[in-house]
Amino acid sequence: MSQNKVILGSEEWCSFPELGIPTIKARVDSGAKTSALHAVNIAPFIKNETNWVKFDINPIQNNQKTVIHCEAPLIDKRIVKSSSGFREQRYVIQTKLQIGDSTWPIEMTLTNRDSMGFRMLLGREAMSGRILVDPEQKYLLGQPSTDNLKDLYKNSEKASTGLRIGVLASNPELYSNKRIMEAGEMRGHEMHFLNIKECYMRLDAKTPEIHYRGGLILDQFDAIIPRIRPSITFYGCALTRQFEALKVFCLNSASAITQSRDKLYSLQLLLHSGIDIPTTGFANSPLDTNDLIKMVGGPPLIVKLLEGTQGKGVVLAETKKAAESVINAFKSVNANILVQEFIKEANGKDIRCFVIDGKVVASIQREAMPGEFRANIHLGGTASVIKATAEEKRIAIKATKAMDLKVAGVDIIRSSKGPLLLEVNSSPGLEGIEGATNKDIAGEMIKAIEKNFIKSK
Repeated sequence: MSQNKVILGSEEWCSFPELGIPTIKARVDSGAKTSALHAVNIAPFIKNETNWVKFDINPIQNNQKTVIHCEAPLIDKRIVKSSSGFREQRYVIQTKLQIGDSTWPIEMTLTNRDSMGFRMLLGREAMSGRILVDPEQKYLLGQPSTDNLKDLYKNSEKASTGLRIGVLASNPELYSNKRIMEAGEMRGHEMHFLNIKECYMRLDAKTPEIHYRGGLILDQFDAIIPRIRPSITFYGCALTRQFEALKVFCLNSASAITQSRDKLYSLQLLLHSGIDIPTTGFANSPLDTNDLIKMVGGPPLIVKLLEGTQGKGVVLAETKKAAESVINAFKSVNANILVQEFIKEANGKDIRCFVIDGKVVASIQREAMPGEFRANIHLGGTASVIKATAEEKRIAIKATKAMDLKVAGVDIIRSSKGPLLLEVNSSPGLEGIEGATNKDIAGEMIKAIEKNFIKSK
């Protein structure tokens, strides 16, 4: 039986005649179940009343200039877990693989493999019954020379140059940041992760600069996507302002982020725009606790730290005594606090509308864990797809405009008085909403940047 099988090393060159790929280097990995092909600009479409997908590939590692436009029948969409534990939804195609003198159909997922050492991963499902692997060997079927590659790809298109986009954030492993990087790469852009803490500035009237670790000057960016943690709002916004001074397009401006982080100011802006919120009281170490409690209709009520985020610093006080205790505790450390009416009929649920460039691109309902009133995903809340009403969409879009944000997560609660706005988040997380809706929200953010550059031409 083994005499009929092809013997391969751990690395081999193969081709995909139906995709027009004359040769590509593959990692042969029997430890991986599925095969994967590098792809960017992935887009499904209908051909002859069946589902197809088109995509671009840079078939030669570290060569962004050579591009092949491919299309193939789409047979599935699957959630794939990478070796690093990252879960990603991928399109699955079927096409013919040619290795040496043998050709047979295989299934492959499409994903951006720019960070990997190989444009192609050949997994055991595609090898079953046909291949034996000698992991100590490489290129048992030969390999092309540099001149051979140039000749094979001489008629290929040169890739159009995308934008140079920076993600200004703190954690490159965070789901949202990884997805934004991937989405930009898939659409043909040069993506860079910029760690906020490793950036520093030169303030100068004639030549302002932003430097990065090792003295690298960040002066060639077309756009920046600020993803600033609340704990470093001040410095993150200072960097964003510096990029703005360098005429770099920022998806959310520093001023918009700053005002969205100020809970009191943001609520005042929203009210000024005619947007309803739960009745709210504000105080700095209040002397008259009883009147503050009475102001919002009495217990049960919510007490919030002005600087809190992701549900932290938010307490439900179910009795007057509990409310007094919480308020006095915050008062003892001179904290600024908001006291807000508790919307019991919401039953621990809220609506998150994700707004990009003046449009609600997705909505989910977040539901708190049993015994918990905060619906934040970070606190164990669950997300499910929901169709936001026309009024809720109107409020979300109006609130985002009031805050002057291009990207925002708008939290709305359903009350007996109608929808009420809770909060506008300038760096909304993507994991909950992409996981629930299967929508490419990160891709929509990249499209908003592209749209800006189309307008400016």
